[in-house]
Parts: sequence; C-alpha cells; structure tokens
Amino acid sequence: MATFTTPDGVTLAYDDIQPAGREPERTILLLHGYTSNRSEGWRRTGWYGAFERRGLRVIALDQRGHGESEKLYEPEAYTRDRLAGDALALMDHLGVGRVDLFGYSMGTRTAIEVAIRAPERVSNLILGGVGGRLLQPSTDRGSIMADAMLAEDPASIAHPFLRSFRQFADEQGEDRRALAAFVQAQNPPLDQDAMAALAMPVLVVAGQRDEGAGDPEGLAQVFPYGRGVSLPGCDHFSAIPHGLTKATVFDFLDGLLDEDF
Repeated sequence: MATFTTPDGVTLAYDDIQPAGREPERTILLLHGYTSNRSEGWRRTGWYGAFERRGLRVIALDQRGHGESEKLYEPEAYTRDRLAGDALALMDHLGVGRVDLFGYSMGTRTAIEVAIRAPERVSNLILGGVGGRLLQPSTDRGSIMADAMLAEDPASIAHPFLRSFRQFADEQGEDRRALAAFVQAQNPPLDQDAMAALAMPVLVVAGQRDEGAGDPEGLAQVFPYGRGVSLPGCDHFSAIPHGLTKATVFDFLDGLLDEDF
C-alpha cells in the first residue's frame, strides 16, 4: 500500500498503476463515492483493468475517512476544500501536471472543486452517479445520514436509500464514526458561476433509476461543454460497474459523444 501525507498532516492511501509494457497515453485520477474506497469503487468494478487495457495511467486514492486512509472525527476535517486539496496534493506528490478526472457520487463534489481551483490541471471532467439534484439547496441530509451511520441496528433505519449506504459501509468494514463526521462537514453551495466558466469537456452520467441523482442533463447544462447521459436499467449502485457506463466514459474520452468536444 502506497501512502503520502497531505500538507495538513493527513495520511492517505493511493494506487498508481502504469499500463504494462508501454508509456501511458494519458493519466486518469479516480475519486470514489461515500462509504466506498479505491478498491471497492474502482478495482472490483473493473475500472482499473479497463483503463489499463486502454493504455492509461490510473491513480486512485482513498479519500480521508475512507478505506485505508486516516480516519478523523471532526466534521471540519472533511470540507470540500480539504478534499480537493488532497487530490491536488497527490498529483503534486506524483509529479503529475494534468489528468482526466473522474468522480463518482460524493467524489463528484471533490472533482468539481478540483476543476474550479485548478482548471489548467484537468483535461476532461467526468461526473458519475449525479444529475440536476446536485444543484439543489442542501437540507439536513448530512445529519440524517450521520444518524444512519451511527445507528446501533441497521434494521432500524427506515429509509431504504439510507439503509443501503449503511449496509454498504458495514460490508466494507468502514469506520462509521468517521463517516458520520464526514457528512456533517459544512460546505458552501457549489459555485455555479465558476462551473459555468470551466472550459474543459464535462460528462455527467447516471442511471435512469438513480432517484437521488436527477437528470444528468440538468447538471451538464451548467457547463459550457457539458454532456448528460442517462443509462437505462441502472440505479446508483449498479451503474458504476456496468458496461454501459464504461462505454459512455470511453466514448467521451475519445471525443465520440459530441462533435463539439
């Protein structure tokens, strides 16, 4: 396991995989979703192998509070600004100047913040498992999710969506106290004016059955070069390993989704 220490002293685990027998054609940085980690979110679902076969260098980290990275128990440790700083610090640590950036679910917020802070370092931006609802004003979802993480008995969690996240966290052996702190971090709304100024191509892709995402096109329209794709038959959890998602991402990176790209 490779690790590095961020400027604010947090130790994070990551993978850096070079394609076998050749120089990489490009580099992609992967940012997993809430309660997941780099191995579950990207390796087990086939993304590592798929990118390797296409000659990409693959970099993925366990975001703070997840996987093999350091666990922190104060919400202020998990602000979006800190998470974006972690991704940029890893790029600096590895001497990588520019990447294609792919975030899924929670990882999309980190990815958007990275693109806003350092647009010159992002060639293409891929946002998975989200849609127009990402732009809606935040409610008390953080405290509700925190309660789900801290519940003694998962069966006591009434909402199926919250219960599925709790069960997933338990299956991965995640630190539920750290995850509860994570979702209680206070963040400003996403800066839609800054998003509208981003000049790189942006793909927003989500399953048609992903009720929490909303319409991908509703988010894609914020970006000047955004494209939204809705995947039939997929929900939030089934979309990430699905072949349709991989095909859409590869077509996007190859410039085949829209001639304007």
